[in-house]
Amino acid sequence: MTSKEHKTSPIKGLVLAGGKSLRMGTSKDQIEWYGKEQRYFAADLLKNFCEEVYISCRQDQLENFDTDYHALTDTFLGMGPFGGILTALRSDRNTAWLVVACDLPLLNKETLEFLIDNRDDTKIATTYESPFDGLPEPLITIWEPGSYPALLQFLGIGNTCPRKVLINSDTLILKPADPDTLMNVNTPEDAAKAKEILNIKK
Repeated sequence: MTSKEHKTSPIKGLVLAGGKSLRMGTSKDQIEWYGKEQRYFAADLLKNFCEEVYISCRQDQLENFDTDYHALTDTFLGMGPFGGILTALRSDRNTAWLVVACDLPLLNKETLEFLIDNRDDTKIATTYESPFDGLPEPLITIWEPGSYPALLQFLGIGNTCPRKVLINSDTLILKPADPDTLMNVNTPEDAAKAKEILNIKK
């Protein structure tokens, strides 16, 4: 008797850009770190690894949206990143999603490549350990198709924290070679620090 051959799911890319950016005071997805709005720069970065890339956004963000890119508007509303991830997984149940937030300006090809090369698709997700608090980083993660029911289960008990899903599920957690690349930029102070790091690395 032969065992059924395991088939690895393809990966689509998703840039989470639907936040209100209240702490930053300006839209994080539209900040130009590299001469292009960050939501589009992040999407271009994902195109190196994914055949299809989408930008997760709110309906009202479509007004000034570049039609060279694919938008994916939330169908799970008012849940922040959790809703964006669920929307993507529901839109294609047979695909894994490489999800990155738009507030990771130091993210680079090497960090994404390492994540993909070490992917374990028998887990619900492959992610990085945050160098800032030691917890899994849900906003740079490969979410496998099997994560969809897990996320729905957490939603069913009123928990919409993707990090808690990773902590309480069968997740592969990797250590980043360059911790700076996982830096979230949520405030003007964070932005100033990120600019300093970028200038040093030039």
